Amino acid sequence: MKGEGQAANWKTTMASIEKSYKEFFPEEDFSYRFLDESIAQFYTSEQNMSSLLKWAAGLAVFISCIGLLGLVIYTTNQRTKEIGVRKVLGASISNIVSILSKDFVLLVLIASVIAIITTHLVGNAQMAGKFCLSNPHQLVGFCGKHNNDDGGCAGTLSIQTIRAANANPVDSLRTE
Repeated sequence: MKGEGQAANWKTTMASIEKSYKEFFPEEDFSYRFLDESIAQFYTSEQNMSSLLKWAAGLAVFISCIGLLGLVIYTTNQRTKEIGVRKVLGASISNIVSILSKDFVLLVLIASVIAIITTHLVGNAQMAGKFCLSNPHQLVGFCGKHNNDDGGCAGTLSIQTIRAANANPVDSLRTE
């Protein structure tokens, strides 16, 4: 087999290198490490940090979605009479959802801009790279196509606003 011959050849080569090393430095111990092992050791801490940051980011997204859900619930509860009046006057569900979602979408866009600026500053500090909006990760994060936070925000918004828009207007106007 070809692999067994190469392994024996490798051991012979290392023995030859050790013998030559001992000739020049008889008091020193011969130790070696391969370059790929050294490089892998450098990246171990980076991989651990990446994993930790992914978990922290996921937790932050979860907490922000819960906070956004609370804000949406509070706002829809405050505006139940307005929603009821709009429905009685003939507003469609999509119209009511767009009215309720407008402020929250603006907040999410502002948060996305702040996140892009923050990642730019942190990325420059760590990698000393250049920032441009052609960077696909930043554009995708800004547009919200694959960003978990924006997807979670859209889901959080849509669930509660559609529920509020589908509510019976008589129930909200009867308490007046």
